[in-house]
Amino acid sequence: MDVILLERISKLGQMGETVKVRDGFARNYLLPLGKALRANEANRRRFEAERATLEARNLERKSEAQKVADVLDGKSFIVVRSAGETGQMYGSVAARDVVEILAAEGFNIGRNQVHLNTPIKAIGLHKVAIQLHAEVEIHVELNVARSAEEAERQLKGETLTSVDAIYGVDEDALRPEDFFDPEADGVDEDEA
Repeated sequence: MDVILLERISKLGQMGETVKVRDGFARNYLLPLGKALRANEANRRRFEAERATLEARNLERKSEAQKVADVLDGKSFIVVRSAGETGQMYGSVAARDVVEILAAEGFNIGRNQVHLNTPIKAIGLHKVAIQLHAEVEIHVELNVARSAEEAERQLKGETLTSVDAIYGVDEDALRPEDFFDPEADGVDEDEA
């Protein structure tokens, strides 16, 4: 289906361009959300009549997004989650979680604006892209750790996926005697 774009859409085209898209994409996304019109002569005339209004609205949205971007770009947020010794999380951090974290800081971002290809499933520092406008994309850093203290240590460059980093123990210095009592005979005194 050929459509006329009413706004810039990344990887598709600029405002006013006539592009060919799949029918389902046009019917289910572009047309219902008012991002495009079917390409016919009546809609071309309508677009040309409204072009100045559409460009002014687009410029206004872009300037609002840029104001938010100036404040939010490059910020770091701490996310505390449960994880095992290897750094593998028991859950994950998804786009919904990123939206909640930003909302707690006073930023109103939609879930569809967070570009997270796969959920974050390991502790560490992760960059997340946020598309505030078709022409304004920023990155924030998520510091995913087991506690606030570990998050601070991660910021300093420490790796928190070894026993030494977690417990303060040199794992190479551990011996079997550190775990088992060699004096024990294996029989519980209550049972004897």
